[in-house]
Parts: sequence; C-alpha cells; structure tokens
Amino acid sequence: MWKRTSMTGVLSAALVVAFAGGAIAQSPAPTPTPAPSFETQPGAVTLVAYSTPREAFELLIEQFQATEAGAGVEFETSFGASGDQSRAVAAGLPADIVDFSLEPDITRLVDAGIIAPDWNANEHAGIVTDSVVVLATRPGNPKNIQGWDDLIREDVSVITPNPFTSGGAMWNIMAAYGAQIKAGKTEAEALDYLAKLFARVSVLDKSARESLQTFLAGQGDVLITYENEAIIAQQKGEDLPYVVPDATILIENPAAVTLNGDAPDAAKAFLDYLYTPEGQTVFGDKGYRPVVAEVAANYSYPAPANLFTIADFGGWGEVRSTFFDKENGLVTGILAGIGVEP
Repeated sequence: MWKRTSMTGVLSAALVVAFAGGAIAQSPAPTPTPAPSFETQPGAVTLVAYSTPREAFELLIEQFQATEAGAGVEFETSFGASGDQSRAVAAGLPADIVDFSLEPDITRLVDAGIIAPDWNANEHAGIVTDSVVVLATRPGNPKNIQGWDDLIREDVSVITPNPFTSGGAMWNIMAAYGAQIKAGKTEAEALDYLAKLFARVSVLDKSARESLQTFLAGQGDVLITYENEAIIAQQKGEDLPYVVPDATILIENPAAVTLNGDAPDAAKAFLDYLYTPEGQTVFGDKGYRPVVAEVAANYSYPAPANLFTIADFGGWGEVRSTFFDKENGLVTGILAGIGVEP
C-alpha cells in the first residue's frame, strides 16, 4: 500500500463523438463548456463522475440507501470523460459530489471556489480508488504483446483516449513515458518513444470507456487502459485479456464534495461511505485496488516490478504544465505533429 500525505435520474454530459481527418480518428477538440440548461431535483445528491466507475456507483448508491445515513436519499448521476465533466461543473453543471480520474480535474473546481481547498485532508489524501495502467489485447494475444516496446511495432495498432478530454489518457501517457525512464532511457528518448507510440494510435476517443467500446468493436490490436476497465469488461463476459507491464503507473482517483450543492450533508455521508469496508469492497469487486489497507488485503493483484507514481514526475501540477499545456506542452507538440489539436 502507498502512504499518502432510490436512483431517480441520469444526467448525460453533452458529448459528441465524431471523427476528424488525419492519421488518427478522434473526437472533436474540447470547446468551452456552456452552463447546462437542465434542472436537477432539489435535495437529491447529484454525483458527477468520470466514465469508468459507473457500475461501481450503481451498486454503491443502492447499498448506501440501505444504511441509516442513506435512508430516503435520492441520487442523480452523470458520467463522462473526466476533463469534460470537470469543465461542465466549473461552467455550472450542478454537483454535490464529484469523482474524477485525476487530481487536476478537482483542482480546477478548487480554483473556481466550488470545492474546498482542504478537500484532500483525509488520511487517503482525497483518493478513493487506485488502479494501474495495463495493456489489453485480443483473445489469445495474437500479436504477442508483452510490454511497452511491443506497442511501437509497425504491425501493431493502438487504441487510447485523447489526453485533451480524458484523464485516463494522461495516466496512459505518463505510464508509457515513465516506463521508458525506468528502463534507463533519457527524457529525450522517452519523448521519442511517445512520438513513435502515437504514430501507432488509430483512434483517440473522448474517454477511457469510449476507447474500451472502440476496442471491443474490433478496432486496434492493443488498448492502453485502466486495470479496472479490463476487469469490469471481463465481468460482463468480454474476452479481454490484459498484460500488466513490468513498469507502470499507480492510478489515483480523487473524490470530493462541493461547496454549492443542495444536499451537502447527504453528499458528505455518501463520500464517507465510499471509504468504509463495505464501500471499498464494492470498488474492489469492480476491479479497483482499494485504498483502505484492510480491504486491499482481501484482493490479490499483480505487483509490477517497477510501480511508480505521478509524484515521481513532480506531481500533477508540474506534469500538466510540462506535458499537457495547450500552448507549450511536450505531448501537445507531439500530437500537433500528427494533426491533433487541444
């Protein structure tokens, strides 16, 4: 373990899936998110989350409503690409509690005065689930994908989301980059690897869940994804084997309550429930690595030889500025070279 310092409605994020011209099929570049025009039900807990934990939250809400704290509490939910969801809340999408792929999507709402600056003051630093980046393959692994080096072969087509909309994509990219550093390569060599990797990417979807759907529909030879996404697909009956690389990144997913929701007490009670053994067990059963040690001990996960964290690269503040800044980011420059703009 790492030490860290009744459902009444479903709200849909306005996500438009299209294909842009060029070498990589992709969703359109993100545009300023307008404030939503719909109204929520007064007093219901509105959960706005990234795409992958939908199945976990369906069960978590049901179990929470069976507790004394959750009795009579109603929920509304919205799931979508993490960056899109965060921008929507910043633009006015109602939310009582948010669960995002990565910390900067929370930080955006702290800066907007929507989430308290001390949102991450608990013993888990505000992280509610962990996972790792893995490589999902076709049944039988016909391309014999064993690690990151295989992804830049000329006979391999890769699926991963767009980092300008998807938090999962940023995790994927930093996993690929960090694996090169762990292998003893220089920063320049690691960036060269990313350029070669994106030359093999055939589709850039808006979210990790959309990339999974694209892969299951038959496109690509390998999908860079969350471990939990591969596990939930298997639980749904999909034949989706995956490889845990020897070097990969620890994914840390944050959750927080908002300051402007209309059900603050119920939202806080629900957030607290997510850290209970019961709540963490739901996450564990859905493929996440629980952050509560005594619950994590009940699961057996592969232990990568070189498991690193985003802190190894200075934390998300530095990583976002260095790699993903829309003007000068290193990854932004790589993608611009193949026609993908933020």
